[in-house]
Amino acid sequence: MTSVHNPGPNSYVLLQVGKRRFALPADTVEELAPPVRLHSFPHRSPLVVGVIVRRGHIVPVYDVGPVLLGESSPAHRFYLVARRMFGRVSEPSAIPVSGECELASCEMQPQAGRPAYVAGKIEVGDESLDVLNLETLVTSSPATNQSFEAAAWEAQP
Repeated sequence: MTSVHNPGPNSYVLLQVGKRRFALPADTVEELAPPVRLHSFPHRSPLVVGVIVRRGHIVPVYDVGPVLLGESSPAHRFYLVARRMFGRVSEPSAIPVSGECELASCEMQPQAGRPAYVAGKIEVGDESLDVLNLETLVTSSPATNQSFEAAAWEAQP
């Protein structure tokens, strides 16, 4: 539906999950895709609700609502497809979003004391939005708002 090409520095895609708005760095966002068939299958991957096929690729879909809202995401209108890094390799990942997305340019301010999946904060008009770190967000535990990887690290002797 919409692609983000050559975003400028300090550019963010504003997205809506449920009734809350957040931001992602624009350079990680590939597109805002229309709703397509979600393929579900038995698995044990936290937050993964299934996969979509997009541009010939299988793209995992993460319901980030339990982490961001404390409950599953309500009905969505689009999938926001963004790139995640796995070591030196990136792959597309999708999150369901509730409304249209928009592009904004502003300075991100770091935020101490926020969950690990919040990279900082931006001010857009009179609205203050959390900037999400997608890698940390999709590995977060809904129960503790803590990264599964961080929890495993802390549990080691």
